[in-house]
Amino acid sequence: MKIKKYIKAGSVEEAYGILEGNPKAAVVAGGAWLKLLPTEVDEAIDISGLGLDTIEKKGDFLEIGSMVTLRSIETSPEVRALYDGVISDAAEKIMGVTVRNIATIGGTIAGKYGFSDIITPLMTLGTQLEFYKGGSIGLVEFMNEQAKSRDLLLKIRIPVAEGRGFYKTMKITAIDFPILNTAVSYIGGKTVIAVGSRPYKAALAEKAMAYMDTCASQEADCCERAAMTAAAEMKFGSNSRGSAEYRKQLCEAFVREGLQEVKS
Repeated sequence: MKIKKYIKAGSVEEAYGILEGNPKAAVVAGGAWLKLLPTEVDEAIDISGLGLDTIEKKGDFLEIGSMVTLRSIETSPEVRALYDGVISDAAEKIMGVTVRNIATIGGTIAGKYGFSDIITPLMTLGTQLEFYKGGSIGLVEFMNEQAKSRDLLLKIRIPVAEGRGFYKTMKITAIDFPILNTAVSYIGGKTVIAVGSRPYKAALAEKAMAYMDTCASQEADCCERAAMTAAAEMKFGSNSRGSAEYRKQLCEAFVREGLQEVKS
């Protein structure tokens, strides 16, 4: 990769102005995934000095700045206290500590990476994103957008409520990208199921969720049928880490396990 100019932004306004004014500019974030950017970047924007690295409880939400590292999310008592620690559990499974010490939550989400461990559980928790110009948008809605955002992600907001969470991933080695990952939450009587690294980006299993909301049979039967529904409705692909059929089988097993866990 070639970077023509490296700029340490002095304000959010300055960073956004550079990003908006040059389609070949890019935010550095933590720098962990720089090689996934175009081979040449006109202006690399460093936003590490803008105070976007805090985790704070504000009202009924936990606010996490976009420059908070995945390691900080992994070790934060406030994050670990949410939904059986599902967010921290996902974070600690991301490669090694050296990567988690530099990779940021904002860079991960803004990239919409299909291999992401942490996006999958966040999608099940009603997570909101706060952008500089675009304001607030739900993470699920953001992930469904086809166009790549040129806005500046400032923070994420996670509702704080009573509920259960589950996360599971399968990898060839501990420091590899996932073959498949799955998250399930049960909050306020509503079940949410997300499946990621299919190897496509994470998405909700809408039909399986709808089935769980209406299922009146015994709990074990509901979980079994919903798991089969999720595996049938999701799209899977093959790559060097696993086949589409293997991912489908993992999906059914993980969703079943997750539903049984959060409903117990």
